[in-house]
Amino acid sequence: MNAWEPVLVLLCIVAAGLALLYGVRAWLSGAHSPLEAGPFSGGLEPQEHAFSRFHVRWYPITMVFLAFDMEMLFMYPWVRVVSDIGPSAVIEMFLFLGILFAGVSYAWREGAFRWV
Repeated sequence: MNAWEPVLVLLCIVAAGLALLYGVRAWLSGAHSPLEAGPFSGGLEPQEHAFSRFHVRWYPITMVFLAFDMEMLFMYPWVRVVSDIGPSAVIEMFLFLGILFAGVSYAWREGAFRWV
């Protein structure tokens, strides 16, 4: 049991800290009233609630955006080291871009970008 005593002490300290934090939050927080929808960005009243669901057609476009976002994430460091590594880095990047292009062409063929 001696080996588990530090773990139990730490667990008690963490539990006490969490209870203290929740107590301070409850003490400092204001009245809990529901938020009212007000004008945003364009100044017009919102048509639906902020937590409303998105149409399923948004998800493939989001995935394509994330794919190109990851492409930029990989291309910035690649630009810094491509001159040191040489032609193999160029081949690898074009292979990576080819895979991304294949994914976009598949999404295009399956109609992910059609809104009708």
